[in-house]
Amino acid sequence: MHRSSFQSIWLPLLAALGFVILTLPVWRWLGSEWLTNDYYSHGILIAPVAIFLAVQRFRHDESLAYRPGRGSIFGLVVLAAGLAFYLYSLQVKAYYLASFAVIAMLGGLVWALAGGHVLRKLAFPIGYLTLMVPLPIVDRYTLPLALFTGYCSGAIVRFLGLDITIVGNAVTLPNADLIIGAQCSGVNSLIALIALLVLIAYLLDGPVWSRMLLVLFAVPLALIGNILRVATLLVVARAWGADVAFTFYHDYSGVLFFLAVLMLILPLAKLLQFRRLRYEVI
Repeated sequence: MHRSSFQSIWLPLLAALGFVILTLPVWRWLGSEWLTNDYYSHGILIAPVAIFLAVQRFRHDESLAYRPGRGSIFGLVVLAAGLAFYLYSLQVKAYYLASFAVIAMLGGLVWALAGGHVLRKLAFPIGYLTLMVPLPIVDRYTLPLALFTGYCSGAIVRFLGLDITIVGNAVTLPNADLIIGAQCSGVNSLIALIALLVLIAYLLDGPVWSRMLLVLFAVPLALIGNILRVATLLVVARAWGADVAFTFYHDYSGVLFFLAVLMLILPLAKLLQFRRLRYEVI
């Protein structure tokens, strides 16, 4: 076998295979989280999207073709540091930290094999993978957000003339007693919307400030959408009872309000001076 053939074909393949085998514990953990953690059920889509974006980059840019000898020693340094942190994180069973270490290792591997030019071109697909990692700090924000949502939605319902009493996250209507729990906090919609708007900001051609603002708009859009959803849920509970509100309306209203929020993205993008799709990256 010629040395050049090994370097150009087998070396990247062996490196990719070794990377996948080494990081299998993290992928198993991520898969379990995506299937059981409602806040990160969208995470299963992040890796395929990142792979698609990377493949499209290679298709549209011939300068990204792998050529032996373009790698960097600095990539090996990043890879080694990421590997050390990865093994430590596995040892202490901090799988979310190990997940970030895997992403750092991937960046280091690309840098070591293909050089800084390719790493810069693939920076977004690699960085986008961070949004698939479930963060343990999310749970601490669900109750405060649920309380805030309950207060605001209760104010809306009271403004409409309905009799309602809210104490903490407990809601009392004349015909029903309700609890605004974690599922009504809107955290899952917020996290999913951030991931979506980050992707849209990357795909659209516009000023840097407009991309940053578009992503930041995820917070008010998700909060307002969720507050209106809970307010309408309270109205439904008052009109038709808690059973109808929670066995039917609760399950489907989340999807409907999320779609309504998505419909606001196009006019928002025009307002933020986005001009066109970046066809060179898709």
